[in-house]
Amino acid sequence: MEKKRNSQTIIIAVLAVAVLFMSIGFAAFSQTLNIQSSVDVAEAKWDIHWDTSSYAKSAGSVDILNPSKTANSSPTLTNTDISFGAKLEKPGDYAEFTVNAVNAGTFDAKLTAITISPELTAAQQKYLSYTVTYAGTEYHTSTSGLNVSLPAKSSNTVTVKVRVDYNQPTNAADLPSADTTIAATISFDYEQATN
Repeated sequence: MEKKRNSQTIIIAVLAVAVLFMSIGFAAFSQTLNIQSSVDVAEAKWDIHWDTSSYAKSAGSVDILNPSKTANSSPTLTNTDISFGAKLEKPGDYAEFTVNAVNAGTFDAKLTAITISPELTAAQQKYLSYTVTYAGTEYHTSTSGLNVSLPAKSSNTVTVKVRVDYNQPTNAADLPSADTTIAATISFDYEQATN
């Protein structure tokens, strides 16, 4: 029995030594590879605005005033809003100006809609019209489904021209019979351009 015990002890010792050598041998064939990185990530910024310094009244236009139409006033210009007033006294008069839209952000953008609200009534359309020229294309009413690109970076601009005309209708009876104030908002809707 003691002989059996000695042989079991020897077998256990041999197995322990074998396992020890196997683990050392296995470790000898182990390797770690590394890749180290240092990445700078730029600020993500959505920044589409009016370049107020590019605002210019067109030659031949009546005075572009502040919304209250105070004499010798100027329109109110901010990065996102332009508010103006004008006095169109007779058919043939018009108010017109240009301003640049700028994409100074890091995302390419696209113009998806131009909305004129409220739309002119049928009676008003006989003597008054709005024209928005965006990147050389004229729009006279609200238009959706557009896909006009405005790439990122501050040097990318597009010229926008806004014109309001007092037209001579075919029938003079269609002219307004009293002073009339017509207010409208023209909105330019931009979304991130996707490829």
